[in-house]
Amino acid sequence: MRNVRTGVFLPPHHGNDEDVALCMRRDFELVEWLEHLGFAELWMGEHHSGGMQVYGSPELFIAAAAERTSRIKLGAGVISVPYHHPYMIADRIVQLDHQTRGRAMFGFGPGMLVSDAYMLDIKPEQQRARLVEGLDVIVRLLQGEVVTQQSDWFSLREASLQMAPYSFPRPDLAVVTSRTPIGSRLAGKYGLGILTHGGGDVAASWKLAEEAGAEHGNQLDRSNLRVVVSFHLAETRADALAAMRFGLESWMDYLEALNPKSHAETRAKGGTDPEKLIAARGGLVGTPDDAVAFLEALWEKTGGFGHVTMAGTNWMDFEATKRSYELMMRYVMPRFNRANVRRERSFDWVFDRREEFSGANQAAIAKAVADGARG
Repeated sequence: MRNVRTGVFLPPHHGNDEDVALCMRRDFELVEWLEHLGFAELWMGEHHSGGMQVYGSPELFIAAAAERTSRIKLGAGVISVPYHHPYMIADRIVQLDHQTRGRAMFGFGPGMLVSDAYMLDIKPEQQRARLVEGLDVIVRLLQGEVVTQQSDWFSLREASLQMAPYSFPRPDLAVVTSRTPIGSRLAGKYGLGILTHGGGDVAASWKLAEEAGAEHGNQLDRSNLRVVVSFHLAETRADALAAMRFGLESWMDYLEALNPKSHAETRAKGGTDPEKLIAARGGLVGTPDDAVAFLEALWEKTGGFGHVTMAGTNWMDFEATKRSYELMMRYVMPRFNRANVRRERSFDWVFDRREEFSGANQAAIAKAVADGARG
């Protein structure tokens, strides 16, 4: 058996033709649905431009979603560290940790959208250095240190947090890894979890994190490795492909606005075929059987992981999206985790001895009838 947990990462992507308040309500409804289905966690992104990714503060979303749920963990995925004073990030982490009774999680990254950084007059070459510097301060503050530090983008003077975290020794913390080694090195240095895309070189990212962890005396656990996959499931492939008509092309337009090179490469591989387009980005449109096969191959390729995290792209309409998540939990994860092995063994045992058990039952009934007739 495996014990891989299931989560969702919501950038999210909402069409610019929809009412924003209703989109947000739909996201809250989705969190409640995910909890009902048994998902372990949900991550919400931070973005400030482009129109489709509408949450500037994942922490505010977490605070509201926590009041609508009772079990599912809720993550900031991720906080763009260069955009905030590190002390304020650490202070908000502790507050949310208490408000949610330990259900809040916090991911860190340099900021995905260059347009966000541009508006804040932050150069792209500054973002990763600021992530490294800011995360160090955040971790030290959470550990209870008093920090005095002068930087070119923040200052601290005898700074400490007035409250310890609710979670001991600290809340769940993770870092995003993508095309550079920085995230993996930070995960190893501070003993953090990892959020990474399943279409990338997950094994190499994890290996680098383990090496960095060994240098700093931290032993990483694969249960804290979260692999993000883009799954869009239905009962048949035809139904799944048809559902893509709702939002895939508007998302492709968004991708072109954000990253023309990536858009061109994706189009070259997939054209206008939804299945090929999503496969070109390491995802899947298909059935639960397809998803199980995909995850088995991913497990072998990566060496294993603790969470499979579904990307919430809104390429399907809301009802099809909810059904996709239900298929994942109802049929995919039990098979992938081998959760029903004992049930299957019990069924096979009963089936193999069906004549014996049935015969014994019939004999017992016949004897009872005969004894009753004599009595």
